[in-house]
Amino acid sequence: MDFAEPEHVTMLRQSVRTFIARETTPEMIREWDKADKIPLEMHRKIGELGACGLMVDEAHGGYGRELIAMIAVIEELSKASMALAGLYIATACYGGMNISASGSDAQKAKLLPDIVEGKLLFAYGLSEPDVGADLPSVTTRGEKIGDKVVINGAKRWCSGADTADYMFVLLKSDRDAPRYRNLSFVLVPPNLPGITITTVDTMGARGTSTCDVIFENVEVPFENVLGGEAGWNNGWSQLAGPALEAEKLEVPAIALGIAEAAMQEAWEYSQERKQFGQHISGFQSIRHKLADGKTKLQACRLILYWAAWLLQTGQPASAETSMAKLYVTDTCREIVLNCQQVLGAYGYAEGFAMERYVRDIVVTPIFGGSSAIQLNNIANRLNLAKN
Repeated sequence: MDFAEPEHVTMLRQSVRTFIARETTPEMIREWDKADKIPLEMHRKIGELGACGLMVDEAHGGYGRELIAMIAVIEELSKASMALAGLYIATACYGGMNISASGSDAQKAKLLPDIVEGKLLFAYGLSEPDVGADLPSVTTRGEKIGDKVVINGAKRWCSGADTADYMFVLLKSDRDAPRYRNLSFVLVPPNLPGITITTVDTMGARGTSTCDVIFENVEVPFENVLGGEAGWNNGWSQLAGPALEAEKLEVPAIALGIAEAAMQEAWEYSQERKQFGQHISGFQSIRHKLADGKTKLQACRLILYWAAWLLQTGQPASAETSMAKLYVTDTCREIVLNCQQVLGAYGYAEGFAMERYVRDIVVTPIFGGSSAIQLNNIANRLNLAKN
């Protein structure tokens, strides 16, 4: 076995670190968190890194399918700011992966070159007020009328919908067709008449807004159906298609980056803070917390990049990606909460980044497919008998 990281991935990591050191400060990141808004100029600057085309084929200006590199970029951005990682994911993952996997030829020609340059932002319109994990039960309706799709309904938890160029809206497109064969994705510009967007305050994951979106007789050109004519009533296969397994690794990559940053802060603090005449890094309880956290971080890194390697090399990995999502997010939450205890009261107060890490990490086992859903996936994919 060779666990060495490919040289080009290591070089890309260093480029991201240089970018963060050049373009951000801790004060800027605190302000983004407080305002729940990140300047969109940061999106342009991320695009200039050249990393937005890692899941786009060379014919459209990308680098092919560089999944391991993409995960590394998300991890490095998340160490600095979950909001920065969110901007990157909104372009390279939501846009690059889905258009590449499911877009029509016309959509690929139109959108992929701008995605590679980091010029477009995308948002997901999947969940609804009464629909979370059970996405085939969405009630948002899309009716084909002539050369348009007319949309009515509501979506919830649409991150970045207020700043996106397009939303991937999952809708019920056939009243009578069987379950799973009555869904379509439509690329919807958020500024169309009939769309109302309301932001939702959240305790963490701030900087890229969380939104509710209402659609009232919204007219979208039929050419915006993901995949064109072939994509109509084919939304489930697109949702559960090639991009899904890769997307399950985005959130654990965020969690790993946050946990690494929390560990670094706790590690350094323990060697600066003195109590009872010595650095607290000398106390066994602190040493054990940090050593345990370092060990679990390594386990998280291995399972995440193992799953990414399986996908990169074209091997089946539906159970393994769920294992990575489950284990990394749950374990990184534990690591961050233990790191907060190392800082004591300072880990609960503004001034250190730790309180932001705690607020950000707690959502990672929830979004992108909850831990309970991943447990079901693992049992199902490994053919565990139900009766």
